[in-house]
Parts: sequence; C-alpha cells; structure tokens
Amino acid sequence: MKKAILCFLCLLWLFPLLSAQAPRSTWDGVFNEEQAKRGQAVFLAECSNCHGRDLEGADMTPPLTGAGFTSNWDSLTLGDLSERIRISMPLNSPGKLSRQENADVVAYILRFNQFPAGKDELPRDVPALRQILFKAAKP
Repeated sequence: MKKAILCFLCLLWLFPLLSAQAPRSTWDGVFNEEQAKRGQAVFLAECSNCHGRDLEGADMTPPLTGAGFTSNWDSLTLGDLSERIRISMPLNSPGKLSRQENADVVAYILRFNQFPAGKDELPRDVPALRQILFKAAKP
C-alpha cells in the first residue's frame, strides 16, 4: 500500500514535467503541402485582388510576405493571424471565408514565406492555432 501511494505521489510530481510541451512555431512544419495548395486557390480567388498574386500588397494594402510582414507577426500566434483574417477579410465581405479556408490561406501564406511544410494540416480551431507561435527567424 505504501509503495502504491509513493508511486502515485511520484507520478503527480512528474506529470507536469511529462505533459509540458515546448511551444510549437512556424518552423515546426505545422501545415502540409496539400493544405497550402488549397489555400493558394482560395487566396487567388478571394485575396489577390487587394494583396496581389505574389502577396506583395499595393497602395494601402499591406504585403503578406517579406521582412515587414514577418516582423509584424513575430511572437504572435497563428490564432492571432487567423482571427485577423476571419474578422476583417475579405475587405468587401469580412467573415466570408470558412474556418477551414482561413486555415488553408494561413498555410499558403506560411509556405509562400518559406516556412517548412510538415505532414499534418494546420488546425482550423482558434485555441489550437493559439498554441503555435509565429516566429520570423529560424531558431
């Protein structure tokens, strides 16, 4: 009985250490190529009129590529980026894109900015996206 209690207490003490995960970032392959391709199609149909086919932006529309873009989002989360898209884009019809389309567009933006693809899709739910940091510089 004492041995079982001791084992239980050890597990309680170790559980936070075992369950703690290092935060994921944009450098951890958080999207896959198929998702980025879907995102490219959505981007070209819904976003390129303002942000340009090469994500370069124009006039008052900010670019979605380059050092300015990545430094603006550095240390924020992909949940922040996804929510910005969801509540304010497309400009003429905010909220038009589904959560899946938002995630796909974010995957395309990441791929365009040369973040590595992985094997899993970027999640579409905001709590999961808030667990992924946007890191401009490779660690």
